[in-house]
Amino acid sequence: MKRILISHSPFEIDNAFNQSGPIFIHKQAVEPYKNIYKFPPEIKADKQNFPLSLIGYSEDQKMVFTKMVGDHDVDLTIPKIFSEHKDISFMHARNSEAGCYICRIERI
Repeated sequence: MKRILISHSPFEIDNAFNQSGPIFIHKQAVEPYKNIYKFPPEIKADKQNFPLSLIGYSEDQKMVFTKMVGDHDVDLTIPKIFSEHKDISFMHARNSEAGCYICRIERI
């Protein structure tokens, strides 16, 4: 098995919340996920291996909010958080156990 290790930080500004992590690269070409307004059903359905946390950041990239999704629907939880917390500029979805970065979620 061949592995390439690349470290990635999803932040634009170097700060205390700059959580670098590995990037996993498929050996074969894969299609990018296209439905950017919904979480992939495979991740939503596998709460055992993909326990999700949503972390909200201010415009200057300071952590201002965290929530474990648990048994809630992440696609319904995201707009609720944005609606109730005006100070959140964007969120990161991360694996709650491993801390792995999954994606950045923008306000629409």
